[in-house]
Amino acid sequence: MSRQVASYGFRPGRTLGNKYVVLGLLGEGYEGEVYRIREVSTGIDRAAKLFFPDRDPKGKGALRYARKLHKLRHCPVIIQYHHQDWTTVRRQKVPFLVSEYVDGELLSEFVDRHRGKRLPLLDALHILHAISIGVAQMHALREYHGDLHTDNIIVRRRGIHFDVKLMDFFDLGRYTREKVFDDVCDLIRVFYDMLGGRRYYAKQPPVAKRICCGLKRSLIGKRFRTGGDLQAYLDTFEWDAVG
Repeated sequence: MSRQVASYGFRPGRTLGNKYVVLGLLGEGYEGEVYRIREVSTGIDRAAKLFFPDRDPKGKGALRYARKLHKLRHCPVIIQYHHQDWTTVRRQKVPFLVSEYVDGELLSEFVDRHRGKRLPLLDALHILHAISIGVAQMHALREYHGDLHTDNIIVRRRGIHFDVKLMDFFDLGRYTREKVFDDVCDLIRVFYDMLGGRRYYAKQPPVAKRICCGLKRSLIGKRFRTGGDLQAYLDTFEWDAVG
């Protein structure tokens, strides 16, 4: 029986599988923790996701996660998976997934650095569009994310554009239309939060309100059922509606 583990608490300098050195913690969640690591043989920085044994006792969750990342490898918002490895922690074998290390910051932190803790409309639209492109491809492949929020999105600005990557998939279950629609509602909530949320919503221009729909699922569902619907709108709306 797997022991319950609430945190690995790896310190910088610890080795994993005699191949990697831990540089620091990148994130943590219900199913495990993600660390920035360095490959000993090459000196290349990567990321390692370790699953808690009691949440994934036979490594099946790690296997499903790896297969999902591989299936979505051509989606521009997906962190590229490399391979699976194992390490021993407190006398237990623990699987970990090695992926590319993405340099950037959490969207929540990026937003908080701006005045009023909100982004200008055009920046928020650029980020929303970048995410929607990847989510649209994901939905076209009959997959979904299941946990889109500002603490699960990494951004890096490049000129007027943004590089965007999505972190943890929360739900590795079966594809359904409702889960796809949940992604769309979550993505629109991300846009709403980037603009400052409820505090600033009343003063937003029509184009923002047409996307947010007051966060009402019934209204969102009439306009956007998939990531592709949202991307198509962002690709074609009239700019005179921004003012």
